[in-house]
Amino acid sequence: MESRIDGHTTMLGLFGSPVGHSGSPAMYNYSFEKAGINYAYLAFDIQENEMESALKYMRLLNMRGANITMPCKKAAAELVDKLSPAAELIGAVNTIVNNDGVLTGYNTDGAGYVENLRHNGVDPEGKRVTILGAGGAATAIAVQMALDGAQAIHIFNPKDSFYKNAEITAQKIMEKVPSCHVTVGDINDQEALSMAIGQSDILANATRAGMEPNVDQTNIKDMTVYRSDLVVTDTVYSPAVTKMLADAAEHGSQTIGGKGMLVWQGAAAFKLYTGKDMPVEEVTERFFSDDGGH
Repeated sequence: MESRIDGHTTMLGLFGSPVGHSGSPAMYNYSFEKAGINYAYLAFDIQENEMESALKYMRLLNMRGANITMPCKKAAAELVDKLSPAAELIGAVNTIVNNDGVLTGYNTDGAGYVENLRHNGVDPEGKRVTILGAGGAATAIAVQMALDGAQAIHIFNPKDSFYKNAEITAQKIMEKVPSCHVTVGDINDQEALSMAIGQSDILANATRAGMEPNVDQTNIKDMTVYRSDLVVTDTVYSPAVTKMLADAAEHGSQTIGGKGMLVWQGAAAFKLYTGKDMPVEEVTERFFSDDGGH
């Protein structure tokens, strides 16, 4: 990489904390090199209360942009100059693009989820979706599915602090996309959950259930909800095949793993930064080759 850095190299970065474990620098720098783009990508450990300064220096150093991770996504949404439609609805930003000092915030998490669906032959238009969870990933998925033509969305979460967030998200989506009906329910109400899944085309887990080290966890107790015409997806990518996906596959459902969402949201950000397509096949093979979901 050092051989291609010169006086014209443009910097990009990852803002958040912690960031030392992130695979983003390797993925983006590999992609820039493959595409022949003179960009370099670094990770910066930034706290939420440091975001205002970080964006000031982004302008000063003429950085092309940055990916934003926890705990800085909401602060970023409040500090940028403009928001994309998805970022505005979600209230959180994971990508910032700098155009001559004007910072526009995007959220590519939902776009990554939808593109992963399409990559696996599933079109979101007209679909009915049950989403498990009400955090950042769940909100991004709900918003993007609605923007891309989903007919109905059922969000299930425990009645904790995120439940109210889900209700607010539902109202905002229906105001922006009146053709999409959104409901919110208690994930512990197994009867209501099973009924919603029975009416859905897609089931999306956006909780930590099944994530290492809790690999035996699943939100689904009723195995009869799995059927051949149900698409079951997970945002968890370690392990690549969660218990929920394994149960679903065993009962004949199509399954889509979480690493595809990860690489496609990165590809969406790459397109925003460069105007070009990320070499997704090479990136997937190099960084995500153990994914059983796509």
